[in-house]
Amino acid sequence: MPAGLIALALGGFGIGLTEFVITGLLPEVAADYGVTETTAGWLVTGYALAVIIGALGLTAATTRLPRKQVLLGLLVLFVIGNTLSAAAPTYGVMMVGRVVAALCHGAFFGIGSVVASNMVARERRASAVALMFTGLTASNVLGVPFGTFLGLALGWRATFWAIAGIGVVALVGVLVLVPAVRQAEQPSLVRELGAFRSGQVWLSLGITVLGYGGMFGAFTYIAYTLTSVSGFASSTAPWLLVVFGVGLFVGNFVGGKLAARSIDGTLLVVLSALTVVLALFALVATSPALTVVALVLMGAFGFATVPALQTRVMQHADHAPTLASGANIAAFNLGNALGAWIGGLTIAAGLGYTSPIWAGAGITVVSVALTLIAAAAARRHRRATAATSGTGSVATA
Repeated sequence: MPAGLIALALGGFGIGLTEFVITGLLPEVAADYGVTETTAGWLVTGYALAVIIGALGLTAATTRLPRKQVLLGLLVLFVIGNTLSAAAPTYGVMMVGRVVAALCHGAFFGIGSVVASNMVARERRASAVALMFTGLTASNVLGVPFGTFLGLALGWRATFWAIAGIGVVALVGVLVLVPAVRQAEQPSLVRELGAFRSGQVWLSLGITVLGYGGMFGAFTYIAYTLTSVSGFASSTAPWLLVVFGVGLFVGNFVGGKLAARSIDGTLLVVLSALTVVLALFALVATSPALTVVALVLMGAFGFATVPALQTRVMQHADHAPTLASGANIAAFNLGNALGAWIGGLTIAAGLGYTSPIWAGAGITVVSVALTLIAAAAARRHRRATAATSGTGSVATA
């Protein structure tokens, strides 16, 4: 694999860290600002919504610019946002910092996915995208637990100062290792927008919203589930997040391999398994030992979908994948926002700290149904295309 993929993974590490680390520190942030759990959860939801704006707006605005320069500019925005979060004197300023950092997220992963896929042969694109997203999973295995530990030991602000520093390192990595590749065609916003005429692109985006949203909705309030339901001490949260992160790492790797063989088949199997895992997690959350097992499986099946989801939308927008890729990153975060919002509603309704997990299972069931619809439509389209090609060949003969 090209060295540039490592640089993209490094950028993904920093961005993934700022997205996920807040979940392990949510109780401390809420206590510091004197807000409720649900209000603190808006730091997750607000981030996700800002990712959507950045994924679509910044990707569209920078269509004609060199992709390497765009990636560098996005990382500068990331550093500024996390610096603002670290110094925020009020909840409102903290939210602004989260929004600024989030604006770079969607465009970075959207453009980075296209850059990564163009670095390798067509049959290796899913694996290349998976390698880029390895930075995201590594942020959960290594960064989130360390960031949570640092936040519990030195205060949550120390974590965001550290993330800003990681952003600077990622910036240097992209500058040095990602090649400034000349694009074969002059980018066109009109051509990129044309990809959205495909029904399969929209179906892919819907699967992403629901499939990833179910897992993330369960994950958003996981710190409360672990301490209030499973009985773990808050000091153990970093180590439990390591367990979850290991699941993400394994799931991303295996999901990339499976997606290279069959994208829709991978999604159907993995999303179905994720639904079962979430339901079982909600049932066994009072058992510390079974909770640990459930965390691993939730992370593994939840993130095994990512390479297939990202590759699917680019596959169906083959001639103009950049904006569609960014839109799919927006879809991931729309799913995050949806899952976190629904999870917050269930807690506010007094349904307890396992209710977001049940809600996540329900959302994932719908994603399985939508995947079945999309796969069937894709098969019909392939058969119709093959029949038309065959008729054309006979007529020509």
